[in-house]
Amino acid sequence: MFPDPSVAAVAQVIQLAVAPVFLLTGVGATLGVLANRLARIIDRARAQEARRDAGAGNADEIAADLAHLSQRARLVYHAISMLVVSALLVGFVIISLFLGVFLEASLGGLIAVLFIGAMISFIAALMVFLREVYVGTQGLRIG
Repeated sequence: MFPDPSVAAVAQVIQLAVAPVFLLTGVGATLGVLANRLARIIDRARAQEARRDAGAGNADEIAADLAHLSQRARLVYHAISMLVVSALLVGFVIISLFLGVFLEASLGGLIAVLFIGAMISFIAALMVFLREVYVGTQGLRIG
């Protein structure tokens, strides 16, 4: 069904696939950071909701803090979504590299578009992450 590419051709595709795999590693590490941030935001929101339900603390301050945490959680969620899109596009790049060899098809344009899309999504996720950090530090009260 598929043409049998030479070992050298497959080896060359594996070498070409290394760069996207490194990008996947970076995306995965960033996803881990964002997942931890989201978990901390959720934990803090639950603690504030428990305080509110128990009638402890100033209700207006708790409501403001919950609104702030909600904004941060939405930003982290959007960044995570963009990173997942980036990871999927990188996966499609890798698949396209191998399909190009096995099907003896010229998929260079598709591969370029997928990779550019992956990078745009990754950069957008980093920008949203930066925004979340900014929003998080704006609400910081020390002392």
